Amino acid sequence: MKTRAELKTAAKNQLRGNWGIAIGALIVYALIVAVSSFISWLIAPPMFIGLLLVYMGIVNKGGADFADLFKGFNILGKAVWLQIITAFFVFLWSLLFVIPGIIKALSYSMAPYILAENPGMTARQALRESKRIMKGNIGRLFVLILSFIGWVILCGLTFGILYLYVAPYYQATLVNFYNDVKGSQPAAA
Repeated sequence: MKTRAELKTAAKNQLRGNWGIAIGALIVYALIVAVSSFISWLIAPPMFIGLLLVYMGIVNKGGADFADLFKGFNILGKAVWLQIITAFFVFLWSLLFVIPGIIKALSYSMAPYILAENPGMTARQALRESKRIMKGNIGRLFVLILSFIGWVILCGLTFGILYLYVAPYYQATLVNFYNDVKGSQPAAA
């Protein structure tokens, strides 16, 4: 077995004459990873809003148009900003301890639904409205999410195939929860 010093010496010798390609490859890799991460931060939030619009159409109207999936791009900036400020606030609350972070994540969880339904709102308004309608409902949502644990385990046992059933079931359930909590809270003054 080689010692740590021998391994390091071998690496230095192997890199001799290959530093250009080694560094160049590292830079290209880092750029691709950074760009793809940045692109996913731009694409995922409006796609999620669109996905919610599809499920809202299914739950509220009995059907949806596949084109609804892309309507979140009409409010791209708001969707991305909502994702950023939600993550930031949950992170700050998590610094206090894990539990406050979880509570705030649940408190803010209806903001994407609110923004999907009210595209004229700002991201901050959707966040505030989510906090308002979730007062007294955080525990209900937590228990509702926990009720899907068995399904999640079964998804893993079926190598994700069952996810094709569970994910729509879960999302439709959350739309129903959203409809329930928004209707049960008095309007803001």
